Amino acid sequence: MPNDVLIVEDDALIALDFESTIVNFGVARVRTATQVAQALEMIAERPPDFALLDVGMGTETSLDVAATLETRGIPFAFVTGYRADMALTGRFADRPMLSKPCLREEIEALLRDLRATTMRSADAASET
Repeated sequence: MPNDVLIVEDDALIALDFESTIVNFGVARVRTATQVAQALEMIAERPPDFALLDVGMGTETSLDVAATLETRGIPFAFVTGYRADMALTGRFADRPMLSKPCLREEIEALLRDLRATTMRSADAASET
């Protein structure tokens, strides 16, 4: 599991549910941003190991956060409660997209896959 996960979610109840679920997987630090500007500040201060991004956040989207994470090489996934949000992520079509409400197992699989991908990348780097 990653050590530090950033949740970008404007709904407090959903954010608390994500946080509780992720902490129960053994993640040491889970932080939540409720606005795009707040998320960008948190990333600048201390980049997370992984981020879970709600696509639609009131009057804004998390796509600027996704672009920042992508530039920094930080893995992330989107969550959405609206099918229409799927079209907003064209640039990020290769990123995982979970539908709300998310199953606990879906989030766990996402985090475990991140660990496996990170381990494969580290192994490949050590072989060169």
